[in-house]
Amino acid sequence: MKEKIGKWIGTGTSLKDVTRRDFLVSSAMTAGLFVAARKLFPSGAYAATTAPEVTGAKLGFIALTDAAPLMIAKEKGLFAKFGMPDVEVIKQASWGATRDNLMLGGEANGIDGAHILTPLPYLMHTGKVTQNNQPMPMAIVARLNYDCQGISVAQEYAGTGVGLDASKLKDAFAAKKAAGKEIKAAMTFPGGTHDLWLRYWLAAGGIDPDKDVSTIVVPPPQMVANMKVGNMDVFCVGEPWNEQLVHQGVGFTAATTGELWKGHPEKALGLRAEFIDKYPNATKAIVMAVMEAQQWCEATENKDEMAAIIGKRQWMNVPVADIIGRLKGDINYGNGRVATGTDLYMKFWKGGVSYPYRSHDSWFLAENIRWGKFAPTTDIKTLVDQVNREDIWREAAKDLGVAAADIPASSSRGVETFFDGKIFDPANPSAYLDSLKIKASA
Repeated sequence: MKEKIGKWIGTGTSLKDVTRRDFLVSSAMTAGLFVAARKLFPSGAYAATTAPEVTGAKLGFIALTDAAPLMIAKEKGLFAKFGMPDVEVIKQASWGATRDNLMLGGEANGIDGAHILTPLPYLMHTGKVTQNNQPMPMAIVARLNYDCQGISVAQEYAGTGVGLDASKLKDAFAAKKAAGKEIKAAMTFPGGTHDLWLRYWLAAGGIDPDKDVSTIVVPPPQMVANMKVGNMDVFCVGEPWNEQLVHQGVGFTAATTGELWKGHPEKALGLRAEFIDKYPNATKAIVMAVMEAQQWCEATENKDEMAAIIGKRQWMNVPVADIIGRLKGDINYGNGRVATGTDLYMKFWKGGVSYPYRSHDSWFLAENIRWGKFAPTTDIKTLVDQVNREDIWREAAKDLGVAAADIPASSSRGVETFFDGKIFDPANPSAYLDSLKIKASA
């Protein structure tokens, strides 16, 4: 300090002047930093009390088109925009790996959250799919997409004419079993969305998924290769793998899941409850970034760019041609049926897609009761209340400036109707379960 004072005296500058000058410089720098920080947030969203507690988090994803909101949020700098420039979006090998890394947590070289099958946080929260049945408190904070999964069948069944009606496979399956061969139906995780779509479709056609076929687990990116070598007869998975199957001439799509239940919920953004409790502001920032990415993904004019981005090596490592068709609702089923401009495209935002309806989670739990993953005595409402954090989504939507018309008034979307005429009333799951003929207890 003495050396500095000496220099100031030597230049004829008073200590008082220097102090005033330094204060002005410091103030200007502080103001500049504040303005820069404000620019990271949308108008009205910035406040010191809501700044993220951390600048990063580790989020997992599987190579599927419905992980696009996380990929786009990273590619477009949206995590940084909301004050979290160090968020990592990390590819997972399978849903089992996603579960294992969530059990570890980001601070132990795992992950803090993920693009995830909607039922998986519930299966983890209750310890149904964890080592030693150890519960891992989880939360769903947003839905990522609706529709656009597929149920695809090997080419050997092309002559059956199977489509939305799975019963056309019954005789072919019976003949193959009589010849001593196993019928294998592949999905991506027991109790997950693909497992439930596959089971619903088979059961609606009079095929018992527990007795008439053997269900096997195959990670999404490995589906096409496994069907190519004859490892399964049918599979259910998200895109782009059904479209790639068709392009490679290995099989065909019998039905898209939007045909089973139009406007159905699919993947979710799940986070460890511990992360949310520790970093509530960071949690909201992540949700806001993902919501803005969903809005971008929804825009028709962004579809081509989106396909080019998510097809990159670090994301899905898939040709754009395998992504773009079904992303826009143009479906080549691979069996001579081609539908263009359908409303079966993947949905990311419009119509309340991003909002995690509790009624939708109730259906997934009811189906997992149907197939024995949860006990018949499971209190669905209590469990949904524990895991579904739609309150966080609402807070994020408010700060993001989402139009009131785009924020659902109720946490229930009401009664849902399926392609076979079955009805699910979230206020009475038992009635739905009683209406089903084929189930684990039958």
